[in-house]
Amino acid sequence: MTDTEASTRDLPEAPAVTGERAEWLETLAKHRHFLRFPTRDLTDEEVGRRSTASALCLGGLIKHVTAVERHWVDFILRGPSAMPDFTAMTEDDWARRADQFRMLPGETLAGVLAAYEEVARRTDDVVVTLPDLNSAWPLPKAPWFEPGAQWSARRVLMHIVAETAQHAGHADIIRESLDGAKSMG
Repeated sequence: MTDTEASTRDLPEAPAVTGERAEWLETLAKHRHFLRFPTRDLTDEEVGRRSTASALCLGGLIKHVTAVERHWVDFILRGPSAMPDFTAMTEDDWARRADQFRMLPGETLAGVLAAYEEVARRTDDVVVTLPDLNSAWPLPKAPWFEPGAQWSARRVLMHIVAETAQHAGHADIIRESLDGAKSMG
């Protein structure tokens, strides 16, 4: 018996995730893959490079999706207090938010991907363990939300999937513009 077998044989088996929660995990994993995949074989400089008319870069997209996922999972767990009041944000707040979309000095692809993986593990844990996906909170104050609206945990997960998928498409276009490599085709 190997050391690995010996160290894991006494651990209880993780409960099997089935049904809707398994589908959430599978969908999140698929779109996360397509967001990360365009960074394959690139340098820190390349993932920070703008290659289209957009201000977006590959590293910045992953940083942004990481922040979005982190904040929305905080919202699932703690409600609107986990999010800023977007109606009261200052120019400095918006400038800090804009830094999510670019690679800053000293940031690396490895660091960006590690942060994303950490957030993804936390989200997956919440998907598996949250007692009720119907639990809901009022949305934070923002000009793009209808006053008094609320989202369930399930609706927040839909938003995280949509955000990840949208930016995975952006990442594919940015990568193709960098060097011709594509995620598919």
